[in-house]
Amino acid sequence: MREISNIAVIGAGAIGASFAARFHKVQEFSTFIIAKGERYEKLINYGITVNRETLHISVVRPDEATTPADLIIVGLKHNHLKDALEDMKNFVADHTVFLSLMNGLDSEEIIGSAYGIDKMLYCIAVEIDALREGDAIVYTNPGKLCFGHPDNTQISDKVRSVQIACERAGVKYETPVDMIRTLWWKFMINVGVNQSSAIMRAPYGIFQTVPEAWAVATALMLEVIAVAKQTGVNLDEKDIDAAHKVICTLSPVGKTSMLQDMDAYRKTEVDIFAGKVVELGHKYEIPTPVNEIIMNIIRTLEKYPVLK
Repeated sequence: MREISNIAVIGAGAIGASFAARFHKVQEFSTFIIAKGERYEKLINYGITVNRETLHISVVRPDEATTPADLIIVGLKHNHLKDALEDMKNFVADHTVFLSLMNGLDSEEIIGSAYGIDKMLYCIAVEIDALREGDAIVYTNPGKLCFGHPDNTQISDKVRSVQIACERAGVKYETPVDMIRTLWWKFMINVGVNQSSAIMRAPYGIFQTVPEAWAVATALMLEVIAVAKQTGVNLDEKDIDAAHKVICTLSPVGKTSMLQDMDAYRKTEVDIFAGKVVELGHKYEIPTPVNEIIMNIIRTLEKYPVLK
């Protein structure tokens, strides 16, 4: 089993920066951020501020790689992944392991097609309420990582090496036996809560206390359950109950990533949420009217931000 020493992070947004900061604080790790252009300059000059602590983590341009990474943590938005594949190439060696903290169902396959699916561990970040406030990131719940191979009946050396790195950094983790089901469960939450929060401008506290808001999220998630079953993933309504328990652990004033995108007039990830559900609904001839309506609303708000 190879020990993880060099950790690269690409995509230092709210989630990526939160975990980068935690690994950076462990001296036995060499943690660095891959960045270029204006983003590189800002990180070099100002560092990153997480929970009111400013950290100057090493920043490396894509063409300045000198040492390959043992672990690359990918915390990008989906629309930035294509360009980032090229930016990561000089940091990848035969032994490199990837963890994608990205939303959706497809990032592991996309990265794996470029660098080898054998380098991928499927991953989700849960129970974290990281929020960007200007150039600073704050969170009250640090969350945990769930990662592993699709089937983790036996723990591989690759998985164990990442578990050990998390233990050293004080990062909570789980390795579910069925990682694909876990990936779909997080996708279900994003489809339900991310999207409904975006159109209702609702922080987590609304979903914790307002039944009508949770009913909207539930309607979206039920359509995910329907299409998931057609792919062989056995989600059910108990998984929605489990999702609500997670939402209730988060800061009531915390915001989903999609609501943060809407507030900042950035492109959202509706295409990989409702867009994916609608696509799969067409494929399996399953009606997905709620996601189709939400998809059209969010796409309209993206095109005409004055409506927000």
